[in-house]
Amino acid sequence: MVEIEIIDLEEYSKSNRKPEKKKRYRIKVDHQKFVVDVECMIGAEILELAGKTPTSQYQLRQKIRGGKVIKIGLDDKVNFCKPGIEKFMTIPLDQTEG
Repeated sequence: MVEIEIIDLEEYSKSNRKPEKKKRYRIKVDHQKFVVDVECMIGAEILELAGKTPTSQYQLRQKIRGGKVIKIGLDDKVNFCKPGIEKFMTIPLDQTEG
């Protein structure tokens, strides 16, 4: 059986390398790392992976190389082949918001 390479997105971002397609990807959500077999996921799927209910209780943010942070909506598609993705963070929303 052929072993499929696992690309660590955080390491690739820090070394300014572009992730390749058709690989497995190690993504970091909060302080946990997960290996996924797909090159795209939506925000709700990333929240579920991290054990968070994908409702209006949590917001997902993506940190990219250079320190920029982007808000990811529940239906927003994240492509792991896009260079610069370092990690994801979940932010609990205040119950009084909105």
